[in-house]
Amino acid sequence: MSGLPDLRAVLDPIPWAVVGAMAARYYMPERATQALDIAIRAADGPEAQRRLQAARFWYEGELAIPGSSWVSPEGWRLDVLELHDPWAEEALEAAQGNRDEAGLPIMPLPYLILMKFEAGRLQDLADIARMLGQATPEQFRDVRALFRRHRPADLEDLESLRLLGRMERMGPEESAS
Repeated sequence: MSGLPDLRAVLDPIPWAVVGAMAARYYMPERATQALDIAIRAADGPEAQRRLQAARFWYEGELAIPGSSWVSPEGWRLDVLELHDPWAEEALEAAQGNRDEAGLPIMPLPYLILMKFEAGRLQDLADIARMLGQATPEQFRDVRALFRRHRPADLEDLESLRLLGRMERMGPEESAS
């Protein structure tokens, strides 16, 4: 994380949260990444862009999903995802109280898994399996409850991803419990 830009000074008081691989490392063994992904409410997009430009971030362009890509003065790639989801407000509010050792707001596990599930990319599904494989029963209960509210048809897939993550972490014999 050396050289990572301190976005708190740039974006606060806009509610934002670290998502993507940097957030996933909070819940599972770290994987290499060259980018910092954050999420904001879509309504905060114009103000976030203004603040990033004022902080000398270089605008690279729009993402395929709602949001934009930037490069920090230190050379870090920053993707700003603009959330339109009905759960975005509560997720970003919860992230403000879920900080890592560096003080960055991290998207809470249930919402991070929901975001990655909705993205549906292979790497996101692998991350979900690994995070669920590491999750405590209480954490998984919270994930399941969020899926019941927002993606009830996908609960069976969620259970399968948890099983895959447990199998990877412990081996097939131990994961059945």
